[in-house]
Amino acid sequence: MNLPSGRGRGGRRKPMAEINVVPYIDVSLVLLIIFMITTPLLQTGVEVELPQAEAKADDPALDRPVVVTIKANGDLFVDLGDQKDMAVDEKTLREKVLAAVKDQPKRFVKFRGDKSVEYGKVIAVMASLKRAGVSRVGLSTQSEK
Repeated sequence: MNLPSGRGRGGRRKPMAEINVVPYIDVSLVLLIIFMITTPLLQTGVEVELPQAEAKADDPALDRPVVVTIKANGDLFVDLGDQKDMAVDEKTLREKVLAAVKDQPKRFVKFRGDKSVEYGKVIAVMASLKRAGVSRVGLSTQSEK
């Protein structure tokens, strides 16, 4: 029986036009394992004690700020100066603050939040105002004295 030997004419082999990907897979697997082990080690935090500092008082010569208050339960209030602490929702807050800042461009927005308010709630309201076009936003704190 005449079996093909894999050789062409004259006993020469045809060149193989395939790439051997096994070594690449091995290297990729080793790198994946290395990254899986080292990534959790890089994500640990460092405990630090933050310094306490007194902030200077607001300059009375500047326009009175728009004060946004967030209570512990998440309720929002806005103080535009002429109207004291009106209860509002996020959409109404955005509209009122934009109107107040549009009339007086140097006016800024100051957040007063209960210390038990979720950080995410404060950031969501601040981001909403930033997206709407309010550029001067700050946080209000109370001194320890």
